[in-house]
Amino acid sequence: MSSAIRLVPDPARELAFGSIAAGYMGIGTSFTKPVRILILQNMTDANLWISFDGVDDHIPMVAGSYLIIDVTANKTVDSGFFIAEGTRMYAKRIGVPTSGSMYVSSFYGAD
Repeated sequence: MSSAIRLVPDPARELAFGSIAAGYMGIGTSFTKPVRILILQNMTDANLWISFDGVDDHIPMVAGSYLIIDVTANKTVDSGFFIAEGTRMYAKRIGVPTSGSMYVSSFYGAD
């Protein structure tokens, strides 16, 4: 008997450069499932701050960079660490972007 978990992509979220301000702006909508893998891509031409709560600075991202956070890809459906369902990602500028977007891609597990 095989016990397999499918890795399912959630729709990507985007915040275009013109919407990135000095204060935190939401990147798309909140996560609808607990996140196992999170990919952050700063495809703008400026450095940005990323926040998990829209208040505190958590991750500085250099222009043109990406970050992959594999939270719990190798665990069962309901055990391990996850980024909570309902979490929304936020970005604010360090420099002023003139092109590109900030992207958030996420994956969850299903049986």
